[in-house]
Amino acid sequence: MAGHVVAGTTATTADQVLACHLVDLGATRDPGDGPLRLTVPGGMELPVQIDWSHPGVTAGDAATWPLDEVTAQARCALMAVHGRARGGPARIALDYVGTAAGLLACQGVLAARLAGLRGGAPAGPVTVSVAGAALLTVSQYLAAGSAVDPEYVELPATAGTPPPFACADGALVELETLDPAPWHRLWTELGVAPSVAGHAWRGFVLRYATATAPLPVQLHAAIGQVPFGRLRDLAQAAGVAVQLVRGHAERCHDRYQPGVDSPPWRIGAGPVAAASPASGTRWPAAEGPLAGLRVVEAGRRIQGPLAGQLLRLLGAEVVRIEPVGGDPLRGMPPMVGDCSARFLALNRGKRIVEADLRSPAGRATVRDLAADADAFVHNWAPGKAAQLGLDATDLWAANPRLVYAYASGWGDAAGSDPPPGTDFMVQAYAGLGTHLRPYGEAPAGSLMTLLDVLGGLVAVEGVLAGLVAGHRDRRGQRVDSSLLSAAGVLQGPVLRGERPARRERDPLDGPLPAIGGQLAVPAGTTPQSLTRATSAVGPADALDRLAGLPVDDAVALLRAGGVAAVPVCPDPGLLATDPAFAELLDIDGCAYVRAPWRFVR
Repeated sequence: MAGHVVAGTTATTADQVLACHLVDLGATRDPGDGPLRLTVPGGMELPVQIDWSHPGVTAGDAATWPLDEVTAQARCALMAVHGRARGGPARIALDYVGTAAGLLACQGVLAARLAGLRGGAPAGPVTVSVAGAALLTVSQYLAAGSAVDPEYVELPATAGTPPPFACADGALVELETLDPAPWHRLWTELGVAPSVAGHAWRGFVLRYATATAPLPVQLHAAIGQVPFGRLRDLAQAAGVAVQLVRGHAERCHDRYQPGVDSPPWRIGAGPVAAASPASGTRWPAAEGPLAGLRVVEAGRRIQGPLAGQLLRLLGAEVVRIEPVGGDPLRGMPPMVGDCSARFLALNRGKRIVEADLRSPAGRATVRDLAADADAFVHNWAPGKAAQLGLDATDLWAANPRLVYAYASGWGDAAGSDPPPGTDFMVQAYAGLGTHLRPYGEAPAGSLMTLLDVLGGLVAVEGVLAGLVAGHRDRRGQRVDSSLLSAAGVLQGPVLRGERPARRERDPLDGPLPAIGGQLAVPAGTTPQSLTRATSAVGPADALDRLAGLPVDDAVALLRAGGVAAVPVCPDPGLLATDPAFAELLDIDGCAYVRAPWRFVR
């Protein structure tokens, strides 16, 4: 983005992420006044609008009570998913929605700039809906919660406690294995009855999909009898990965902090220029800015598939590589027809090609697809691409203009024998357990897939930046990003000392009780403003007044008094039938989130 200028004020986290990442890509920063805008070489300005308005209300009403970080989390069900494992809605104590919106805004700017280079520049602002961004972060939970599958039986709501586990010496740990055999071996060594360990396995392995893991007390008690060193040795022998839950101080001492003191992606040009320029197809009027481009995606679980889905929502044709017989996660209930609702939330609309990557023919299929593609995206385990002969240099041999993107778990922090780079292991290493919870609560990560989602968003930023660079110099680009770098983007303000690592507990910070539900008020709301807004209903404490009203009446009372309150959505599936969100969702067997960008042609 050399030669571009980012001007305007940065009032929110979303604005700050957008401006910072464009500067990381080479743009010059001109703080100036007014809304954010990108000036491209030649003088044309591309305005950027990050839209915080509440969905489903008139412009006049929205002007008086827009969403903010807290109310967006409440209204769009992030509080519900984040707090599900611990009994009720809870605020994510970092600016998660703002971070996601900033990443999506940067994607929109890069996609619009690429369209301009291809001969179809937008005529007006790039707009990103913050509510749409929030819904994207819970898209798999929204799809699953809105699917009607009469054969689906949820995991029983048995008593139990989610990870992390506390060792005898006080160390907090996360465990990870994707295979039941190591799981059973570890608990057998710890003296847990096989029936108890077996009953707990399904809840543990599906925690990323359900955002809950009520593990039996016997598991926590068994780990509580051994010190960390002993647990580490037993787990290593059993084949289970162990990760200490690190704190803020440990995270601050890391020498490698991608997304904090360096960009969240590493982008480098390939060695040989293509004989012909990158695709010059103009942007068709009725399609997204990536129309005419082809992406090959070999993703698993969330991070890689979400990256592919976002590129599809921007207009690209996405070809997804799956094993012969299809991805096993297609069968994860609840189902929509013959496919998993959760799976469809991340993969709907892609063209599927099955290939056995263990065979020469399967690997040749991938190479042939990549030879005719603009980008290739994967999130395989470290070293797998090279073992398969499908690394960047292998694919550049046939397509020197290809953008090759690897969305990993650990990035350069992986080392020679990294633990599985899953969301919860990276959360533990990154110290998110400290940052997500206020004083007075033990550090613990979220069972909402916070980093898988942000990791997919960061990867797409890198792909789009690579496509812009490739169009300029006709060289392929290698893009490396990670869940750890996504964590750095989210944690940046606290790791740079711009905000406290742990916020003080504030009764107004979390959901406030009312009859039949809960409500939330914007950050910075004062007790005095609540007292003024509720004074008409009696002399009691304002929170007591609200608790004695039906939730809708409590929200209406606060709004009438100038406090932009919202009801807390208790389950993301309910949003599918909420008229306020009709323009942000497609309903086809379950709810799917529409593209959060708007481009003016």
